[in-house]
Amino acid sequence: MRLSVDVGGTFTDLVVDDGAGLLKVYKSPTTSPDPIEGVLDVVALAAAGEGRTTQALLAATDMFIHSTTRAINAVVTGKTAHTAFLTTRGHPDILLVREGGRTDAFNYRIPYPAPYVPRSLTFEVEERIGADGRIVRPLVAASVHDIADRLKAAGVEAVAVCLLWSIVNPAHELAVAAILAERLPGVPVTLSHQLNPSLREYRRASSCCIDASLKPVMTRYLRALTSRLGESGLAGKMFAVTSQGGIADIEELAERPILSLNSGPSMAPVSGRHYALAEHGHTAIVTDAGGTTYDVSLVRNGAIPWTRETWIGPLYQGHMTGFPSVDVKSIGAGGGSIASVDGGGMLHVGPQSAGSNPGPVCYGRGGIHPTVTDAALVLGYIDPDFFLGGRMALAVEAARTAIATQIAQPLGLSLDDAALAIIELATETMINAIEEITVKQGIDPEDTTIVGGGGAAGLNAVAIARRLKCRTVLFPEVGAVLSAAGAIMSELRREFVRTEFMRVSHFDVARANVIVAGLRAEAQAFLDGNVGAGRDTVIDYFIEGHYPSQVWEIEVALEGPIFDATVGAANLIRDFHARHREIFSFADDHDEVEIVSWRAVARSRIADSRAGLRLATAPPATGERVRSMVFRDTGRLDAPVYDLDALPQDHPVTGPAIIESSFTTIVVDPGSRAVRQPAQIVVEPFLGRLAGQGG
Repeated sequence: MRLSVDVGGTFTDLVVDDGAGLLKVYKSPTTSPDPIEGVLDVVALAAAGEGRTTQALLAATDMFIHSTTRAINAVVTGKTAHTAFLTTRGHPDILLVREGGRTDAFNYRIPYPAPYVPRSLTFEVEERIGADGRIVRPLVAASVHDIADRLKAAGVEAVAVCLLWSIVNPAHELAVAAILAERLPGVPVTLSHQLNPSLREYRRASSCCIDASLKPVMTRYLRALTSRLGESGLAGKMFAVTSQGGIADIEELAERPILSLNSGPSMAPVSGRHYALAEHGHTAIVTDAGGTTYDVSLVRNGAIPWTRETWIGPLYQGHMTGFPSVDVKSIGAGGGSIASVDGGGMLHVGPQSAGSNPGPVCYGRGGIHPTVTDAALVLGYIDPDFFLGGRMALAVEAARTAIATQIAQPLGLSLDDAALAIIELATETMINAIEEITVKQGIDPEDTTIVGGGGAAGLNAVAIARRLKCRTVLFPEVGAVLSAAGAIMSELRREFVRTEFMRVSHFDVARANVIVAGLRAEAQAFLDGNVGAGRDTVIDYFIEGHYPSQVWEIEVALEGPIFDATVGAANLIRDFHARHREIFSFADDHDEVEIVSWRAVARSRIADSRAGLRLATAPPATGERVRSMVFRDTGRLDAPVYDLDALPQDHPVTGPAIIESSFTTIVVDPGSRAVRQPAQIVVEPFLGRLAGQGG
């Protein structure tokens, strides 16, 4: 049995995979400030649903997978550890100079961004290693002893060490770590060559500082989570979702907490790709609409989107993680996004969210600001007696009063028009986010499939598709917990990197084989240590290189772990030019290629490839009924409501209509049509395109 828990801003999701090929889903409000309480609540809910005690359920669990926003929240709110930064003498401004860039070329009043670690906690170490690994200036141990005394006096809780060219020769970083361990026992230290052995000093230093600052926070959190789950009966192994689209042992995450920064959102593309490929949709817009945020990503040609430009906070003004991660764009738009009218009579929706406490007005927990969920309730899209399968009754009149007094009256609108305006403005905000990753990258949304994930996705996914002229919208049965389900379908994954410069015109086959063999040994050791948790182990090999004078590298897959002495780098050169042409539409086939780094990625699946396709559903309770609801094209009318569990396969549902389950509501807009297929609901935003699919 496998349990996957995703702690969101509003709800904590749990997916239970009992190994029989069907998944069971549970949701419970996220608890703050102690999210572990919410984790235990949703586990208890699952245990009751399974007819067991919590102890019995956890005792039968072989693997517990956890994703959380704990790390990113700590960075964004400034609740990380008191961290110091140690660097080579003469280079104290690495975090300040950073990598330049402007989002607004004409605004000269934007303040210069502050470094992640202030200059008052930046210390220069007497040492210098050259780019070739030679010791240019020996390490002066006395300088490190003096720094350690100053760190102790400043009450530093974590230390980041990033010395120049430690990725070529780590001797000085290791020596500094040994001195700090002796002089500051118990204070965690992150070494840049161990965490992120890559070029570009700012990215390496930034990732090192962020990681160090998270170690005390995440160590306490993960230790408490492990302890409380253990006390509740968990005997299986614990894993955590990483921002790189895989899972890692929870002990590894405690050692490298930077990997957990975007752990939850990274799983939506993994899950979305699974369903899109099953529907033969090789280019898919994967959405995850929760209570607090709306996450979008583009799965192109079946590939998970990747980026090395991950920023915490605004572009160029925030802090770069320095790590490759799944490329997900998040905006403050979700079911809990607050609607308001400013002094100029302008309507706003988000980015502020009501969260889970107090939550939307209709939750009846003290919320006073109307939200997207309140608007959907007023419009009749949500059944107030069937929210979370009837476990949570919603206060309709309170939602109506809040929208009427705070939105409708200031804008001079009727109650229905005000609620529609809230939904429509949220929709436009989401469309803008989608256009950022499609139209602005040369992708026509009309040629894509939208995968609607998250509990709030069904409220306006069809409306979004109609505006973008998308051909199909897929709502997986597990869509309400898309990220948690993605963790069940993901892989154990870890990268191993070696920075070794080599020109292909002077390609050294023997040296290249030694480099790759070393990476292969590291990757295999990782897989051997986790062999009990996965299956179908694979090691992929890559180089990162560029043409001379190019600033940025591109990644090229290697055909295997061994270079043939007679062929040399010929195949690698061919593949590099082909990859360059694929990305930039041109290649210089006669130019030199320079290899900068080498990489091995170890992967192992944790579940059968069929896992996640089907959801174990409860017996239908209602079937078809009618409810009053409002659409812009039709006004208020009585429209059919279908229970998802009772909806026959291949039976067409023509809008306006609602398809609902315990955890989600799918609004089938007028002029669109839906059909239930195995594991998902397929919606065609425009009538006439479902011919041959039961319509």
